[in-house]
Amino acid sequence: MGLSTASVYPGEAADTFALAAQLGYDGVEVMVWGEKATQDASTLLGLAERHGVNVLAIHAPTLLLTRAVFGAEPWGKVDRSIELAQAVGAPAVVLHPPFFWQARYARSFVAGVAEREAATGVRLCVENMFTWRPRNAHSTRDFQAYFPTWDPVGQGYRSVTLDISHAATSGSDALAMARALGPTLRHVHLTDGVPGFRDDHLLPGQGDQDCAGVLRHLTHTDFGAAGGQVVVEVNTRNMSTHERREGLASALAFAREHLEGDGDTGSVHVPAPTRRRFRDA
Repeated sequence: MGLSTASVYPGEAADTFALAAQLGYDGVEVMVWGEKATQDASTLLGLAERHGVNVLAIHAPTLLLTRAVFGAEPWGKVDRSIELAQAVGAPAVVLHPPFFWQARYARSFVAGVAEREAATGVRLCVENMFTWRPRNAHSTRDFQAYFPTWDPVGQGYRSVTLDISHAATSGSDALAMARALGPTLRHVHLTDGVPGFRDDHLLPGQGDQDCAGVLRHLTHTDFGAAGGQVVVEVNTRNMSTHERREGLASALAFAREHLEGDGDTGSVHVPAPTRRRFRDA
């Protein structure tokens, strides 16, 4: 069980490692962004040793807000993320499919991912995304931002990340997607959400996805035996320090209850969603 550095934002990587150790997480997924610590192997190894938690995965800087991190060339970003993963002993790199305007990158993406996995032994887990929607809830216009598609099912990837919030945003059923991905599902971002234009990354149980069902499904496959990883990636930026700690403790207990049968969700408090839309629901 891992904790993403994105779950502690606007806190820093050091805060994530400390909190992961205090709450009992096994390791950390490092989202590479502008913070220098997330880009530096020696810093990350020092944090891992200090707190006794491993770096489980590196999330490549393929977001719009990280377009300048690790350079502007798409394959350069991927290759530097692989090098960072190898340096810190992480077996996986999470990355997004190409944006529609990255035509040359997109044409070679599936083959390039496969070649790099075979050459390096690092799993390149391509993440499910979603169409971009206008804020007008009544609009039926969707914008295809990713090429050839946001949906990894049937695209030929050997390793896939299932992000449950992204599934919700796209109007998909995360459990159905997990089943459809079969043995290519190697990495899960445990979170929650609802259909709409916002990618909420709620705590498990705050949205309308069957998070428990996804986790139980993993126990009936070779996900764990094959080295699959579950990482909590939620949005806590509007929470107080106490609420964040309680929320991340609840997510870990939720995961262990449905993955291992030994979590105690009754002993933790799940903070109410901070957005009015969910508070009033």
